[in-house]
Amino acid sequence: MARCLISSNPLVLHVFALCNYPSLLTAGILRLEELQDSPIEDYPADVRQEHRVFMELINLYPGLIDHLTNSGEEDIIHVGKLLGKGASGARGDDTKTLKFAVLKWLVPRGKAVIPPLSRNIKSDRGFNHEVTGALLCPAGLDWSNAETKQNLKSGEIAIRGDQWPIFLYARSEYDVENPWEGLLRSEILIFGFKHVFMSPSSADKEPKATRSGNAYLHGMKSVTKGSLAYIATQVRFALSSLSVFSCTDMVTDSENVYHSILDLLDDPDEDEEVTDLLMWWTCRVFPKSCSQRTISKNSVLSKIRARHTALQERAATSD
Repeated sequence: MARCLISSNPLVLHVFALCNYPSLLTAGILRLEELQDSPIEDYPADVRQEHRVFMELINLYPGLIDHLTNSGEEDIIHVGKLLGKGASGARGDDTKTLKFAVLKWLVPRGKAVIPPLSRNIKSDRGFNHEVTGALLCPAGLDWSNAETKQNLKSGEIAIRGDQWPIFLYARSEYDVENPWEGLLRSEILIFGFKHVFMSPSSADKEPKATRSGNAYLHGMKSVTKGSLAYIATQVRFALSSLSVFSCTDMVTDSENVYHSILDLLDDPDEDEEVTDLLMWWTCRVFPKSCSQRTISKNSVLSKIRARHTALQERAATSD
């Protein structure tokens, strides 16, 4: 069952690549029973987020909920492990390809990174290089300050995952008075998203309404909160000097990056900004999904709608 699910929609495993699948599925099934007596709003924020992820996974895999509800705990854990294995493979593939691809996105096309960065060895990245260091510098810190730069290089300034890097902002510009301005709208994030969810070649091209990439082939027609958090986490790691991606690594603190971004995007108080952000992303990456379809003149549909409008106007006048 799980093997069929993985092959039916592999892109899902990219989005949920940082999940603990056995515990997610087990807790989710138990919570469905509890929700018969109490609404999800009564649960803590972290539980509500976990349940949202669980429901997104269920909705993306038809037949999974029926299989899980008719299975014992041992089978649920087995399915979770198989999904986790597939997710780990998907994450590993993304980490490997982004390691090379990100080097093309560091400076404007036609310009060279100085000094050059190695494609195969990451030790010269992170705060050890002027370009990657400037991108990874936490928003609110000044990379041009010699003391700050040295402290970041030496590790004297420890960076937690919720201290987001400046590259998450459009043009790497952070407004302390309006921290939402430009957040999660940078070009390097767009390149990363298209590389993973569309195709590696699409990252260097303008989106077209007629283009079908991996996302369209697997029914992905909009940018989700999970996919945004995932790409931000992966690009941050690609820029870092570490060679092995690990959710438990305390140096890059990748799991905290992922979950802290999701915390913001799931915050009900930020609904207006988040809705605007997701619409902006969808229009940039999936223009076909956000474009309004125009009706041809003199078509049957246009005549039917014109007749309906005329009848409504006539009825309003007679009243």
